[in-house]
Amino acid sequence: MSGHGSPTTSIPSQPGTRLAIVAASWHEQVMDGLLAGALRGAAEAGITAPTLVRAPGSFELPVIADALARDHDAVVALGVVIRGGTPHFEYVCAAATDGLSRVSLDHGVPVGFGLLTCDDEEQALDRAGLADSREDKGYEAVAAALTTVSVLNGLRSGGSSEVPRD
Repeated sequence: MSGHGSPTTSIPSQPGTRLAIVAASWHEQVMDGLLAGALRGAAEAGITAPTLVRAPGSFELPVIADALARDHDAVVALGVVIRGGTPHFEYVCAAATDGLSRVSLDHGVPVGFGLLTCDDEEQALDRAGLADSREDKGYEAVAAALTTVSVLNGLRSGGSSEVPRD
């Protein structure tokens, strides 16, 4: 399972952080779980009303994330691509991954990577943060983005650049 060895970090309290979440629309059950985890993570950080935008699919996540990064402190991108019988999977995964990385670097804004790239629906459901899932990638994407905001703020103020740990 991909979560093996993941760090245990708490989400820093950041009630004034402008957080945006962009969520793809394909695979509704998986996306509902990812989105619920992301919203739970935001609430844990004291962010009660993050901006939420739905994208048609995972391929469109980068362009929407780019627009959101212009006036938000962090963006979380949620989506799922399930391998099929054609090379479409590789193209969409590569384009979305490269695009989201570019958004983060171009704007200097953390982009929480909540894009599941799975071989089958079972793997996606197991990572979706549902009641019987083994992982909660929506929550983890928010934790990564907000922890990175905290680290960047520390670096910019000349303070600590340590990743907060439990």
